[in-house]
Amino acid sequence: MPDTIRSLSTTGLTPKSQIQRWSDALTDLCGRFDVDPLEGTSFDGRINYTLMSRLKLCQIEASQHRIAHTLARSRSTEHPYIKILFQTYGTSYFEQDGRHIEIGPGDCLAYDVSMPHTIVSPALTRHEVVIVPKELLQERGFRLDKMVACKLSARSGTGRIAHDVAHAAFDEATKLSPHSAVGVAESLIDLLLLPLREADAMFDRGGPEAIYIRAQAFIREHLRDPDLTIDQISAALGCTKRYLHMVFSDRGMTVSDYIWRARLQHCRQELETQSGKTITDVAFSWGFSSSSHFSRVFRKYFGVVPSAVHRAAAR
Repeated sequence: MPDTIRSLSTTGLTPKSQIQRWSDALTDLCGRFDVDPLEGTSFDGRINYTLMSRLKLCQIEASQHRIAHTLARSRSTEHPYIKILFQTYGTSYFEQDGRHIEIGPGDCLAYDVSMPHTIVSPALTRHEVVIVPKELLQERGFRLDKMVACKLSARSGTGRIAHDVAHAAFDEATKLSPHSAVGVAESLIDLLLLPLREADAMFDRGGPEAIYIRAQAFIREHLRDPDLTIDQISAALGCTKRYLHMVFSDRGMTVSDYIWRARLQHCRQELETQSGKTITDVAFSWGFSSSSHFSRVFRKYFGVVPSAVHRAAAR
């Protein structure tokens, strides 16, 4: 028998039940996550998903929210999946291991679900997702030990082909026999691997992706330094400031944007876990020099003021 399309919605539930329903749904799909509706009075989410052989194909729509797979959760649960996410509406902000990636319509994001990460969506978003067991990629010789989260284009080339086939596979999943479903799933995995292998090869050649990775590592090591500058970073990497600007610009941000976003992520983590520190102490320890500026950019990025996060942690 063909597999069915399963649907889930938070419509009609109380705000607390909406968050629990969404958390339970994510747990069933790929693991345990913390869910935060930001400043929304309610959370509206819908998931349609189906199985195709060992792949999970999903279409997801959600109002403003933040999900986080924390270090604590990564130690207590298993997330043996790679997620391939095709953004179709809205903008989301992904963070993992110091990497900050903005995702918009036409972008594809591939990442290891088992590693701690957060995704912030300040407004309504829609995306189509293929959840792939790691073993299926390992069987094809893909080196997961080297994999870092990467943004690819689904507007053209292999990325577009992979998205088109993933979309069609979801639409036709219920009409396939079990034997055909296995064949389509195998072909889809191979297609999904094409843009991933291209990105992997580009990294191995030491091009812009390698510079980007090295820049992130240097920034992480010096993130608390309020005097961290682009001059320092480019000098440490042995490249020009112009080239460094280009590398970050190609990923939709400036070097300064990346630094401030990384600092904000660390500040939020400390506010959530170290209630004994004041907001000013946390902000200044991560390179901010003005409490008012910190509060303003924190709210702009997360959709909530730092005092609200601090109060919630103290309860």
